[in-house]
Amino acid sequence: QVQLVESGGGLVQAGGSLRLSCAASGRTFSGNAMAWFRQAPGKARAFVARINWITGSTNYLASVKDRFTISRDNAKNTLYLQMNSLQPEDTAVYYCAATQRIGTRTGPDEYEYWGQGTQVTVSS
Repeated sequence: QVQLVESGGGLVQAGGSLRLSCAASGRTFSGNAMAWFRQAPGKARAFVARINWITGSTNYLASVKDRFTISRDNAKNTLYLQMNSLQPEDTAVYYCAATQRIGTRTGPDEYEYWGQGTQVTVSS
C-alpha cells in the first residue's frame, strides 16, 4: 500500500506562486507515474499534470502548461508542482495520485492511490 500526503497549499494573490509537495510512504513506490489533479467546487476532478516516475516525461493540461511545472525526487519519493502566475480559476483542492498502470494516464479512474488533498485559493 502507498500513502500520499500533500502539503504546500494556501492563499495567494493573482500572479503569485505556490509549490505543492506530495510525499509517498509505505511500500517503496515503483509505479509508472504520479500526477496532480484538482477539483473546484461543484466541478469534477480534473487532470493537471503527470510525470513518468522512471523517465521523467511529463504531460500537462493545456491551460497550465506554461505556468506549472511537475517534478519528482526519486530518492525522496516526493512529487512537486511548482505553480506560477496563479489565477483565480486555479482555485481548487489539489490532489496527488499514483498509478501502476503503463501508458499516459490522465483520467482520475486510472489512478489507484490518492492523497487527501490540499486547498489552493487564489484571490483576485
